[in-house]
Amino acid sequence: MQNQSKKLILIDGNAIIHRSYHALPPFTTKKGELVNAVYGFASTLISIIGKFQPDYIIASFDLAGPTFRHLEYEQYKATRIKGDDALYAQIPRVKEITRAFGIPIYEVSGFEADDVIGTLAAQANKNIQELETIIVTGDMDTLQLVNDKTKVYTMRRGLTDAAIYGKAEIFERFSLAPEQLIDYKGLRGDPSDNIPGVKGIGEKTAIELLKKYGSLENVYAHLEEIKGAVKDKLEKDKLLAIQSKGLATISKTVPIELDLEKAV
Repeated sequence: MQNQSKKLILIDGNAIIHRSYHALPPFTTKKGELVNAVYGFASTLISIIGKFQPDYIIASFDLAGPTFRHLEYEQYKATRIKGDDALYAQIPRVKEITRAFGIPIYEVSGFEADDVIGTLAAQANKNIQELETIIVTGDMDTLQLVNDKTKVYTMRRGLTDAAIYGKAEIFERFSLAPEQLIDYKGLRGDPSDNIPGVKGIGEKTAIELLKKYGSLENVYAHLEEIKGAVKDKLEKDKLLAIQSKGLATISKTVPIELDLEKAV
């Protein structure tokens, strides 16, 4: 059995790279190579090692090409402006540093880094007793993975203003449980990923519905109780709501296997 103090860090590489690139000045090497995202990633990595003293670290990166979400919904992330080539050019250097630290990289074609992280976290939760998992990221999508054994450490502004989210912190901010955040996106949508949700259902209404009914499916099971314009909107966009929840749900069944020994 693992000692209770054991910690596994799961790093969302692309999220940290993007955050670093936009937060830092255009640092270059003596040869003129732009390395601000590399510097930001490395400093973040050193910082989290110091802060959490983890026993294991794994990093995951997005691969080029469509994911299963793009195949299900062609407009997924269609409104995103493509990142600068100068950002993507730094990814090989970031991976070089990651490997130099002895940190294994997990990435799977057709899936996002979030899905890889979700799968590894689920395997750690299920198979390893007394192991705390901390997801390090620059966005909020992985909050749905938070449970008694998993927390999310996310940067709010820049690289130094960060917060750790457990179940209590998520409830304090959203008035919802972590697992309800996918139902919330099913209703509200997510403009950053171009997930549509139900047109005309805002943050307040989505939260009120979920506080009363618990899940998206239960909202529709009690549709007759809901009155007026909200009912009309829900009826009109039912298929979109269900599809949106699916798009927002992080996969926990990516074909990978957690190997903690390689992550020491």
